[in-house]
Amino acid sequence: MPPRKKRRPSAGDDMSAKKSRQDSVFRKHETSQIREEETFSSKRCLEWFYEYAGCDDVVGPEGMEKFCEDIGVEPENVVMLVLAWKLDAQSMGYFTLQEWLRDQFLSYCVSPVMCDSTERLRNSLDYLRSVLNDTTSFKLIYRYAFDFAREKDQRSLDLNTAKCMLGLLLGKTWPLFPVFNQFLEQSKYKVINKDQWCNVLEFSRTINLDLSNYDEDGAWPVLLDEFVEWYKEREMS
Repeated sequence: MPPRKKRRPSAGDDMSAKKSRQDSVFRKHETSQIREEETFSSKRCLEWFYEYAGCDDVVGPEGMEKFCEDIGVEPENVVMLVLAWKLDAQSMGYFTLQEWLRDQFLSYCVSPVMCDSTERLRNSLDYLRSVLNDTTSFKLIYRYAFDFAREKDQRSLDLNTAKCMLGLLLGKTWPLFPVFNQFLEQSKYKVINKDQWCNVLEFSRTINLDLSNYDEDGAWPVLLDEFVEWYKEREMS
């Protein structure tokens, strides 16, 4: 059998091959762009920090207010507490440079998307909110909130601050919170200590709304004994 002659490429074949090469180059360029867009930039993160810190190495109240405005969150929103917890921020209303850059500003904590810009953080807010739905994480955030909100030269939390933080954390999930808040307002207490703070969360999770399973001889702090007594008297009157 005589050897088969090789077919000479036609003009159409040349155009098809050229288009294939162009598509390949375009795909490589597009992939490169995507990788570049997804890559975390320490430099961009640092520049982002100084947008709010100015010449200082800390974002103060004014910068924090602008930061919240840019990401579309009120300063009193619970998502800001979650954010502070993720950064292990030590003082309410402040982010230091070290805290801001911790874990490359949430690169391993907020979401799979590394946050080095306002837009990326704004896109991660839903994730931050979802953290509150995890029981273990919520407990850690709740405990963190006590030390975060208290004056650093005080071991307890002043009552007004405690009520605000309790409202932030339990106001929407604990039906008895409004009544408990009323109790605190008329009580003799001026501060809440950490043991009382932690037991309020445990109380909200384990005690029935009618308080029927509350054990007065249990290891509850006196604060909660007094709340139960006050509540029952209020219901009977």
